Amino acid sequence: MTKQQDSDLLELIGENFESRFLLGTAGYSSPKILLNSITNSCTEIVTLGLKRQIIYEQNKNNVWIDAVKSSGCKILPNTAGCRTAKEAVVLAQMSRELFETNWVKLEVIGDEYTQQPDCFELLDATSQLSKKGFNVFAFCTEDIIVAKRLMNEGCKILMPWGSPIGSGQGLKNFENLIRMREKFPNVKLIIDAGIGAPSHAAYSMELGFDAVLLNSAVSQSLDPENMATAFKHAICAGRKAFKSGLIKPQSFATASTIIGEQHFD
Repeated sequence: MTKQQDSDLLELIGENFESRFLLGTAGYSSPKILLNSITNSCTEIVTLGLKRQIIYEQNKNNVWIDAVKSSGCKILPNTAGCRTAKEAVVLAQMSRELFETNWVKLEVIGDEYTQQPDCFELLDATSQLSKKGFNVFAFCTEDIIVAKRLMNEGCKILMPWGSPIGSGQGLKNFENLIRMREKFPNVKLIIDAGIGAPSHAAYSMELGFDAVLLNSAVSQSLDPENMATAFKHAICAGRKAFKSGLIKPQSFATASTIIGEQHFD
């Protein structure tokens, strides 16, 4: 990746990253397309479902996991598929041994239809894992009260959803997300889930979020490799726009060119 000219690095738990694009690794049609998509995205962090890794450890012959490992990216294990705090904690502990990392993307889903996080189980799991020395990246909604409780329990990074997982709807409750960004100006906030188009990712960055994590929008597209490139540029553009200072919208017109008084003979 080319060094950013303005050194606008993403700092997460004491580590710096040039890219603000985190990429999921599930649902690709082939390991080659997965690896090419990772390369084109210029991501430095990829997520990997722990349950998939367990299967790999059992048969030691999974080309998908090998592709992820060969990318050279930092792996952020996730507890996708967990329904209880107990299950999530067990998987996270296994991830620490398998990947030698204290980082974990904590998912505890409470509703099958919406795939909405169960805030009660999520808080319980966050509390347990934080006490065990984990750096918890919590997948949550945009609920500010739950976010405060998560941080009180030791959560390091908040990952509010834009909309339900895999829905491709973009930021459905963007007013709540704006309030969340305003409420926690010094907390790392990463939009996770629901992103369907590069414009959604760009808008997330324009609102001042620190990064975007997505999976289906790339893996389920007709051309994942090119879509990964599109998202890379969109996220960079959104971040640059935010840093440059977007003009405030207004309800009336303002001439962009001031024309002086003209005299005609």
